[in-house]
Amino acid sequence: MPSTPTLALIAIGLIVLVAITVRVIRSLRRFARTRTLVGDRVGDRVGLLKARTAALKVAVAQRRRPVQARTRANPAYDRRGGGDRRITHG
Repeated sequence: MPSTPTLALIAIGLIVLVAITVRVIRSLRRFARTRTLVGDRVGDRVGLLKARTAALKVAVAQRRRPVQARTRANPAYDRRGGGDRRITHG
């Protein structure tokens, strides 16, 4: 039969173990919330970066087209007169 000091040490050990377990669980919950928040923010910033990249690609593509093709004065691209009038070879 164990003596009283041994039972007291076991009880104290169990109390300390429970206290440590509670603290670890709280920390893990806090970490999970922070991880979710950071993931959402990173996702938002990645989305904004993709949108900016797409806008930049459109702007670069527009700048590369000749000025004549971009204006409505070009009769080959004037669709008001009933369709596309570009000359095709074929």
